[in-house]
Amino acid sequence: MKKGVIVLLCFLFSGLSMRSNAQATELAQLALNIEKLAQFKQILSDLKKGYEILTGGYKTIKDISEGNFKLHKVFLDGLMEVSPAVKKYKRVADIIDYQLQLVKEYKSAFNRFKQSDQFRVDEIDYLSKVYGNLFDHSLKNLDDLFTVITKSDLRMNDEERLSAIDKIYEDMQDKLAFLRSFNSSAKLLALQRAKESGDVKVLESLHRQD
Repeated sequence: MKKGVIVLLCFLFSGLSMRSNAQATELAQLALNIEKLAQFKQILSDLKKGYEILTGGYKTIKDISEGNFKLHKVFLDGLMEVSPAVKKYKRVADIIDYQLQLVKEYKSAFNRFKQSDQFRVDEIDYLSKVYGNLFDHSLKNLDDLFTVITKSDLRMNDEERLSAIDKIYEDMQDKLAFLRSFNSSAKLLALQRAKESGDVKVLESLHRQD
């Protein structure tokens, strides 16, 4: 984690140059990624809602609107076929919560850094790539989670499934901790630059978002 933060600071202080056409392509891709993030956040919310209804023992699945039910039908059907020890394991919902937090904090920080005007275009591009890679790897965690907790070809007993969930949980914890450390380092740099340039508005804006 510390290594990642050091890499961030070294990069941000460097004077890397990028071609304008490459920048335009990256920015266009970024806009598309942000839109996808918003859609994915809603899907995750629906998945979590379905999971909580199932594990809570309620008999209200039939009351879920048809649109929402379709989004997590496969997920719910899979949970129905695993043992109660696995489907009720608290860390399953915690992992989904971590993913939602990661998306929320990533989007908020990135928008804040862009609006601060304290970063060069190549630095914004670097931030985008770091966030994108982190998000992609977190999706892999969710894929692994769904494979473990739903019926699949995996030959695993309950103990092995719970152990696999624990590993995914710890990995998601690490990702969220890295994101927060990364954001903190970038924010400190933005504050330093705003202070040096005497940009009071940016200083106040960044401090308000602590």
